[in-house]
Amino acid sequence: MSPTSTRRDAGRRVSSSLLARALLLVTLLAGYLAVRPWLNNWGASAAETRRSLPGDDLVPDPNYQTTRAITIDAPPERVWPWLVQLGKGRGGLYSYDWLDVVFGILDGPSADEIEPAYQRLGVEETIPLGGDGEGLLVKAVQTERALVTVPERLPEGTLTWVFVLEPLSGGRTRLLTRNRGSIPRSPRWVALVAVIEPAAFLMTRKMLLGIKRRAERHRVDADGSEEPHP
Repeated sequence: MSPTSTRRDAGRRVSSSLLARALLLVTLLAGYLAVRPWLNNWGASAAETRRSLPGDDLVPDPNYQTTRAITIDAPPERVWPWLVQLGKGRGGLYSYDWLDVVFGILDGPSADEIEPAYQRLGVEETIPLGGDGEGLLVKAVQTERALVTVPERLPEGTLTWVFVLEPLSGGRTRLLTRNRGSIPRSPRWVALVAVIEPAAFLMTRKMLLGIKRRAERHRVDADGSEEPHP
């Protein structure tokens, strides 16, 4: 085989390899875009994804929004204590604790009990996450109804993280969480969609399930004390 033929064959192999990789990338992207609405609105009804929630006014013109939800077999007053004690050195995040610890978001496992010391949370207080000076700034608190936060290190109007409790019949609660943002279309946006967004889905889903498990496992005695079901 002549040197020219060898180079031509090598070029064809390189082209075929690049084409195969490009097709794989396009297939993966198309697959992700197909499931993305389900990931970003896991557990939420179409009406819940469209409706206004507390904190929406902080990002009046969003280009990014997720709404996830879960039904908990416990009234709002039994769910709220788990939300109000969120944070590093407090109740944790009730998600994949080992991952949160590895990345420095938490310093230990999430609580399995209500922590009386962390049952007060006011506007402009910080829910600590990660290192010094990092966390969620509380923008609104409606006791047993809504907790509105924003990341401390992002400019105002960039992103919100909101938790809303809605009472249902039979002493149950609908817990909704929403991220709402205005993020410039840039490489950062691509990173959000490609990497951060799937990870956020996994962690948030686990958090909602963790809160559900804890709230359903506990009951409030007549004297107001919180005890686990036997």
